[in-house]
Amino acid sequence: MENLQAPAFLAKSLSDENRLRILLCISTRKKSVSAIVEELQLSQPLVSHHLKELKRSLLVKVERDGPFLNYEVADKRIIDILNELSVLATDLLTRRKTF
Repeated sequence: MENLQAPAFLAKSLSDENRLRILLCISTRKKSVSAIVEELQLSQPLVSHHLKELKRSLLVKVERDGPFLNYEVADKRIIDILNELSVLATDLLTRRKTF
């Protein structure tokens, strides 16, 4: 892998727990900001900020429905990657002997 700039950019976007929660929240269907806010119990400004970052990194797509914006995962492979990262993190942490 020669050019690591693009994967580093995506990894940085995925480095926030709330962004990961938002991606999982919208992994099965499109949702509005208010639906995400309600489901995750986060503030509207915080959710909007993270959605902006996820959109900037091309991880989410936005669709306008009248006055509402609906968000969805841009590529379902990101959910597979998140699941694999979760398994890896669990495996690494269970083998860890010192902190």
